[in-house]
Amino acid sequence: MASSDQPSAKRAAIVGAARTEFFLHGYGATTMSAVAARVGGSKTTLWAYFPSKQELFAAVVDDLVERFGEALDVPLDATLPVSAALRQFAESIMAIVGTPEIIDLHRIVAGEAGRFPELGTLFFERGPKRGKAKLAAYLTTAMADGRVRPGDPMIAARQFAALCQAGLHQDRLWGLVIGNDHARLTADIEAAIACWTRAWAAS
Repeated sequence: MASSDQPSAKRAAIVGAARTEFFLHGYGATTMSAVAARVGGSKTTLWAYFPSKQELFAAVVDDLVERFGEALDVPLDATLPVSAALRQFAESIMAIVGTPEIIDLHRIVAGEAGRFPELGTLFFERGPKRGKAKLAAYLTTAMADGRVRPGDPMIAARQFAALCQAGLHQDRLWGLVIGNDHARLTADIEAAIACWTRAWAAS
């Protein structure tokens, strides 16, 4: 490996070790010493890359978003019919939030946010907010040309995302369902579109 690649490789190894520790023990119980021990280096080296545990957790979130979040950065075609845009958004987002790694990340943030409220902000800004902003941008255009009734496009986007995650996704978060159920996920998406449309469709 070229020497210029060594820092990035070391950083990736640290982030991978931290992800394992966070997922095994949660944010509060994970120590920088444990991460250093898992990656096989010194705490001094770890601190050189990440001066705080919060920055290390942010790197774990960013890594997961980069690996699974391509759909967050693909804009919706403003000319799409509303139902088609909602379906495209729902399918791309649910494919991300349904991965085991993102399920685990949701559980960590929900479980630790009471003691470490900054985790919720960090996670939302780096992941969910980006996806909702994409849908809100589409809805801004759809509201302006009369396809969707006027309102706050971010509220409308957040409501649709919540509807999509109200069924199978919630059951997976709580451990009631293990693995994928594509038929049920499709049904959840179609139900979310129907419900949202009744609330937001132009009269």
